[in-house]
Amino acid sequence: MTTLTDDTLPVTPRAMRDEMIVFAVMALLLAAVPFTGVYPFFVMQALCFALLACAFNLLVGYGGLLSFGHAMFLGTAGYCSAHALKVWALPPELGILVGVAAAFVLSIVTGYISIRRQGIYFSMITLALSQLLYFIYLQAPFTHGEDGIQGIPQGRMFGVLDLSKPTMLYYVVLVGFLAGFLLIFRIINSPFGEVLKSIRENEQRAISLGYRTDQYKFLAFVLSGTLAGLAGALKVFVAQNASLTDVHWTMSGEVVLMTLVGGLGTVFGPVVGAFVIIAMQQYLAGFGQWVTVIQGAIFVVCVLTFRRGVVGEIAHYFRRSL
Repeated sequence: MTTLTDDTLPVTPRAMRDEMIVFAVMALLLAAVPFTGVYPFFVMQALCFALLACAFNLLVGYGGLLSFGHAMFLGTAGYCSAHALKVWALPPELGILVGVAAAFVLSIVTGYISIRRQGIYFSMITLALSQLLYFIYLQAPFTHGEDGIQGIPQGRMFGVLDLSKPTMLYYVVLVGFLAGFLLIFRIINSPFGEVLKSIRENEQRAISLGYRTDQYKFLAFVLSGTLAGLAGALKVFVAQNASLTDVHWTMSGEVVLMTLVGGLGTVFGPVVGAFVIIAMQQYLAGFGQWVTVIQGAIFVVCVLTFRRGVVGEIAHYFRRSL
């Protein structure tokens, strides 16, 4: 059904085994972070953006739909979760559900509008919708404009897990990331995922085989937007604020950068790319605005020398599915 390229490996039991082994190693390493002395806030922030990048990769890497507006799902979920936690005084688990539900509804509305177009037209519509929401949130009373929603209470999840404790919060964020990652992994290795790949490779051929491609792309858009909303809801507990930064077009650009640096269309590439970009922002903060210049230079080097991304090049060299 799918047309294999030099960047695509068939789904085989060996490929699945390799990916599950890498996932187990990744989960163990992340679970050990609190015992290593690594700054937990950095890792939690990276995990939230890694989930966002994985959700974006589901859409563009496997569905071939390049969105320039994925920040709207991150920011919308963040604002709604923050409002539910601070104003409505909901417990953390319900606050997360409110944010995810808001992203789900938004993805249905924006997907219905944008999915009818293809290529650059689809990308421009998502960018326009994202900027429209940015200006709405700038003026909306509940977002507090440029000040954002500050001092968000972390509370107790299920009445037991005290999220004010960094270690407890870290493991809650880690569980959320791993759950979202496994869901994405299951999607791309399902019959639905195989149809998405065939649409990416040759949409006309998929149509000729009887698939309603618009419905598949719409569902992929909704799934991607909802999972991006989960990342935004989790990020609220880490940063304890919701601001316009999360819904600005530059955030959508950073997600694209993370995915391309790690490896477009790979399972673990977005995770690696997110950690690379967040680490640069964290440890190069002393350079001020030059961080953006450094990121741009690294992006150019990656495009010229690692066209498949870091993980993509490794997978291609060893002929493994990663």
